[in-house]
Amino acid sequence: MVELRPITEGNLIDAFNLRLAPGQEEYVSHPMRSLAQAYVYRDQCQPFGIYAAGRMVGYVMVIYDYDVPEYDIWHMMVDEAEQGRGYGGDALDRVIEYIRTKPFGGSDRIALTCNKRNPVARGLYEGRGFSATGCEDEDEMELVLVVE
Repeated sequence: MVELRPITEGNLIDAFNLRLAPGQEEYVSHPMRSLAQAYVYRDQCQPFGIYAAGRMVGYVMVIYDYDVPEYDIWHMMVDEAEQGRGYGGDALDRVIEYIRTKPFGGSDRIALTCNKRNPVARGLYEGRGFSATGCEDEDEMELVLVVE
């Protein structure tokens, strides 16, 4: 099982040191980009390190879109050396639990985007109940989960 820990000054370098597997750059941005966005949207988002056995194995950010309103999951990734161990699914479960606490405001909608050529990620999301909305932008498709 994994846990989510907020990104802080103490673990920022660990997030920068995460690596995507070759070819995955087209599917997800490195945490460095997301952390820059987290600074800009700091009043409506929370970046997390994904931890297993006390070490950071991945990254994910939750952001609240006040205009919709909905929670969005951005830039979820697991380090290339840690993939295939179930950390992505466990992390997604923890993210959904966190969002259910409604830390930034009320909404039962969780949205994310997935590259259409990434069947592993799409299977993970659909396996957790996310459904494609039909909204697409270039290579990305939107998936949504409604939670209580």
